[in-house]
Amino acid sequence: MTPMQLKGPEEERAGLRSSALDERITGALVGAAVGDALGGPVEGYSPEQIAERHGGRVRGIVGPWHGDAWRTARPLAPYHKGDGHVTDDTLMTHALVRVYDRVRDHLDAYALAEHLVPDLMTEPRWIPELEAEALPLHRLFLAEKWLVARLAYGHADPREAGVGNIVNCGAAMYMAPVGLVNAADPRAAYAEALDVAGAHQSSYGREAAGVFAAAVAAAATPDATPDSVVAACLATAKDGTRTAIEKVCETARGYDEFEPALGPLRAAVAPYDTVGPDYRAPSLAARRPSRLHSIEELPVALGMLVVSGGDYRQAVLGSVNYGRDCDSIATMAGALAGALGSPVPEDWARTVARASRLDLWRPARTLARVTREIFARDVERRRAHERAFAALGGAPCSD
Repeated sequence: MTPMQLKGPEEERAGLRSSALDERITGALVGAAVGDALGGPVEGYSPEQIAERHGGRVRGIVGPWHGDAWRTARPLAPYHKGDGHVTDDTLMTHALVRVYDRVRDHLDAYALAEHLVPDLMTEPRWIPELEAEALPLHRLFLAEKWLVARLAYGHADPREAGVGNIVNCGAAMYMAPVGLVNAADPRAAYAEALDVAGAHQSSYGREAAGVFAAAVAAAATPDATPDSVVAACLATAKDGTRTAIEKVCETARGYDEFEPALGPLRAAVAPYDTVGPDYRAPSLAARRPSRLHSIEELPVALGMLVVSGGDYRQAVLGSVNYGRDCDSIATMAGALAGALGSPVPEDWARTVARASRLDLWRPARTLARVTREIFARDVERRRAHERAFAALGGAPCSD
């Protein structure tokens, strides 16, 4: 990956070169946003329905499912999904970056209560799907509005506020920044994301947030591969989440193109997914806490990463054409492939940025600066601990 491929307009004009850390962070965040925008217009449909609607597999940015009737057509109205518009996955990811920018240190569940919730409630921002400026809260799905209901109005303990929410991918979908702040340290990313996600999710929804953050941290490691990312996930994941990832990725290794893998990957994850075969008509047991189950999105995103060999374009297109909750699947796959260093297609990135009226590169610049500050603090804290431990008769300090 060359730095120019993931630069924003300001960097190009200045002729700036980026470090490997900058490139990984930019690849992950821009990659997540572009994946989100590609998946949005076909979210909720099956691969067969998507192919019928578009005359074959989706190969890039497409328009709304209902064309010009998007303003009134149910069940998507009033959201303009398509034409390069990002969805709430990206809005929440960028909001979490802003929290890191304010705190400038590792986050916990209290940081969401103190910083994220006010951001969602009080700061009007451009909402691409509404084609208007509004409070981000007005765009969020009910599972994300839960944060506001429980923390701002219910005054719940932030560490436990996620209990009672529907169990879904709502927390996992925006955890890429946690993985990037802990780049090359999957276990630290897992622990931080579990703490942060406690304000939003419980059970396998919270677990998925931790494992996705670990995956991003692993992908941002030098010489990382799809297999090393999956290995890091299996080393941290618990219960049904771990088994689902193992089964899906085992299936994915039998394919090197996404089209023939669509059905087999769904079959592999189906025993662990609670939503059921009809995504728009969830089963009676859907989204309830369980140690036996998993969200669908993360295992499939990892499966597409394996099928594609880490190639951004193929991982995202596979996720998009999988259907169901494909904007979140493509968000995760895009973040992982981008963090691995696979280039995000420049035409896609610029089209999404222009259509969504968002600077996709600014959050990456912000997070890269904050990540360096946090790492410096971590080093200071670690050395202080080593000195204290050595004074107690433990091992001597490192250099």
